[in-house]
Parts: sequence; C-alpha cells; structure tokens
Amino acid sequence: MAQHPPVLFTAVRNPDGQQCDLLVEDGRITAYDPAEPPAGATVVDAAGALALPSPVDAHIHPDKTTWGGPWMSREPAHSLRDLIDGDVRARARIAAPVAERAGALMDQAVARGTRAWRAHVDVSPVHGLSGVHGVREAAEARAGLLDVQIVAFPQLGLVSRPGTAELLERSLTEGADILGGLDPLGVDRDLDGQLDFLFAAALRHGVPLDIHLHDGGPDGVRQVTEIARRTAAAGLFGRVTISHVFCLAELAGPELDRTAELLAETGIALTTCALGKDPVLPTAALTRHGVRVAAGSDGVRDAWSPFGDADMINRAHLLAYRTDARTDAELEACYAVVARGGAELLGLPVSGLAPGDPADFVLVRAGSVAAAVVDRPLPLLVVRGGRVVAREGRLV
Repeated sequence: MAQHPPVLFTAVRNPDGQQCDLLVEDGRITAYDPAEPPAGATVVDAAGALALPSPVDAHIHPDKTTWGGPWMSREPAHSLRDLIDGDVRARARIAAPVAERAGALMDQAVARGTRAWRAHVDVSPVHGLSGVHGVREAAEARAGLLDVQIVAFPQLGLVSRPGTAELLERSLTEGADILGGLDPLGVDRDLDGQLDFLFAAALRHGVPLDIHLHDGGPDGVRQVTEIARRTAAAGLFGRVTISHVFCLAELAGPELDRTAELLAETGIALTTCALGKDPVLPTAALTRHGVRVAAGSDGVRDAWSPFGDADMINRAHLLAYRTDARTDAELEACYAVVARGGAELLGLPVSGLAPGDPADFVLVRAGSVAAAVVDRPLPLLVVRGGRVVAREGRLV
C-alpha cells in the first residue's frame, strides 16, 4: 500500500459504543495524544458514525457475473449438473469480457466496504484460462482498493474432464494463487483420483487448496475426513479450505463435536454463503472448537442465480437470519465471521481498530454492531489503507 499523509478521523464510535478519534498513518491506525493533534493531518469528521472492521468476501465467482450488463433469464435446474451445464450455455451468450464484468462487481464490492476477495474462477478446456486472465486484469486495475486471491476452480470436473489438470497447473503461473477442487465423489466419482492430484500439485507448487464440497450425508462427511487426513499427512496445516460443506450442517451433538475437533486439529478452514435453501454451517459450534469460518457471496447475478450484490454487510445479515441469531452477541458473531473470519482465512492482518491494525474500516449509521447486521446500512465512508475510497455507496 502506498504511503499517504496522516488522516485524523474524529468523533468515531467504536464497536464498544465509545466515541474516539482514529489517527491513520502509512495505512495503519496509530496511537496519539489527543492533546497534541498531529501537524498536517487531514481531518475527517465521522459525526458519531459507527466504525466496523472492513469485511472480506471469502468465496465469490466473479468470472460468471453479469453485473452491470443486461438482465439474464435463468434456465430451470434440478441438480448441480443442470446448473453447471446451464452455466456453460449461458456464458457462451455473454458478450462482455470477464475483466469488464468482474471489474464492475469489484467496484460494487469496494463501494460497499469489502477489503478483499477470494475469487473462484472456472478453469476447463471449455473456458481455458480466460477467466483467470480477466479477473487478474480487473484486480490489477484496482490494486490498493481490493486484495484479490484467485482460486483455479475445476467447475466442470477435474479427473472426469481430460485436460483440466494440466490447465489448473498452468493457471498457477498465469494469475491464479490457489488450487481448487470440486466434489471428488459427487462430480468426479473418484475420491482418490482428485485428491491425489490436488495434494500433489499443492505441494509441487507451494500453493493452498480450496475445495468445493456440496455432497451431503455420509459421503460428504467421508470426504471431509479424508481431506483432513491428507492435510495432516502433507503438512498443509492452515493451508486447506473446504467451501460450502453442506454435510456439516446435518451433524449435531458428539458427531459434530468430533468433526469440528478434527478440522481444528488440521487447521482446515471453512466457508459458508447462507444461500437460498442451501444448508448453512453451524458457525457458532464450529468457531467454539477453534475452526476458522468465513463467509462469501458465491455467485452474484449469474446463470445460477439472479440474486446477490457483493455486499458483505448484507451477507452478515443473511447469515444471522439463516442461523436464527437473536441476541446482540449472536448478531455480532455473524459480523465477526465476515470480517475477522474472512481476514484470517485469507491470511490478512485482522482489522480490529486498535493501534497497529490496518486502517481498513467502514463508517455506518447504526447504534451498534448488532443493529448494523440487522439494518444493513449503506456505508457512509469506506476507508482502505487510511484513504477514503467510497462515500454513500459510490467510489470516490
């Protein structure tokens, strides 16, 4: 992050409800003596607005989005395969390049307060590496506004689609940062074949893994257990994520406790998206065991769904609604998933609004964190690295 003159944000209300001033220097919050205001600092009056640590979108598919383009009518779908095949047909009809569509969605996310993305981008013989190149181009054009990690994602299958494995490895030299997987049993019908490749390639290239897992029931739990076993064997503690993990939403009691302990022991992180009728992870039970849990938008205005807005304050609201959060503590915990949980999963410094923390925060009209989760206010100001980058939902 480039260095900028100091900025003093006055009359800020912190999440504890206390009013304070925040001094930002070189992109970080700095301790200072209020009796001796820093010379030359730009002053921004927060007028009592609540400061929230900037959220992170830990699971989004920007290469698929139609954001900023004409309306797309969606096809009926009754299975995961229907959605995958329908997406291929729909994307062949989209004229706008990936960089343009993904960039428009990035601008929307930044204006709504998001500081970073983990972007899952399709890699297959059908699409080649066009998605990876397009999302990387859009991200580089917004350097300093949004940190973007790209997951090379085999949406159409890995073992079952010849040529995909080679493209995945190539993508890691052409813009991708992380290797992705998808339902080794449900899509590829080959648990060992897919996981053998993923773990060997992750070690070969020194990259993390992020594996979509939609499979439920015993098959889903079996795959979670095998991924954990291989993570421990490969020494990849803290470098493996499983996304969606619908099977864990079906567990309770001792079985959930045992699985959560296994995930915590192997450092495997999880993401959930609180989508429609899809199962939602029991975030409170998992975090209680020390499992890192983050949240994401998943698809936004794409062939899979007409919904989504890349607003992670809104996603905290959806997570709270879907998990029946009622108390202030439960609502605050949902915001912690999208802010602290997301930062930890992406390996970013956590923004806790304390001296030394990155100056990445949003200012909103809300009486408390719990009220912000329920009311979903539009950010008055979005601060990234100490700079105001958006006002009232628009980039500056």
